[in-house]
Amino acid sequence: MKILFTKNIDRTIISKELGDDIAVDCIEVIRTTRVHVNPFDLKDYSLIFTSVNGVDSFFKNGFRPNEDFTAKNYNKIYCVGEKTKKELRKHGFGTFKVLKNADALSKFITGRCQHENFFHFCGNLAISVLDNELPLQNIKYKKVIVYNTEEVNPLITEKYHAVVFFSPSGVRSFAKQNSLENMILISIGETTSRELRKHSSVPVLTAEGNTLASVLKLIQKEIVNKD
Repeated sequence: MKILFTKNIDRTIISKELGDDIAVDCIEVIRTTRVHVNPFDLKDYSLIFTSVNGVDSFFKNGFRPNEDFTAKNYNKIYCVGEKTKKELRKHGFGTFKVLKNADALSKFITGRCQHENFFHFCGNLAISVLDNELPLQNIKYKKVIVYNTEEVNPLITEKYHAVVFFSPSGVRSFAKQNSLENMILISIGETTSRELRKHSSVPVLTAEGNTLASVLKLIQKEIVNKD
């Protein structure tokens, strides 16, 4: 059994969860670079982060939220995913609300936060659900691009039983020069699975927790234990 992960993962973590009998390769299919943005006033805005790169680039550009809940104009922080939440914690900030994906965040905001204004610190290829849905509800929303994602489009000549994907852009990058047929497709979450279905009719195994740990548990259950 040979599995390809489409990003670099610590091999000790993989071995611990899957054992040493599974052959694993890791190939980066996208690369990111920080975009320089001069810090500006965040007053009267809530902040959205949908990736670790968004958080990292936000702080490296010199932004600082006002998280003093006793202040009149403090910044509420909304984020997608536990990894994004942990990255915010590294910088000393908590979150007002954590959702598992952008679809869930969009529904939460349109249902409960119609009177807030939002800055979304993200990459150039961020999925469009928020900027498609929030303005329709007359919610003031603006993307702030703080990093760029480039699709590397590698040609993979090795044959694999399964390929693991972590983002829609990673799917597009891989699919540019490689077939998605005749292999097991594994996805970190529903947004990535949706992109996979655009490129292949093969059923997609989707992790429930949107984390690496949930991906490895899925592989253990559906591939390793069934092998």
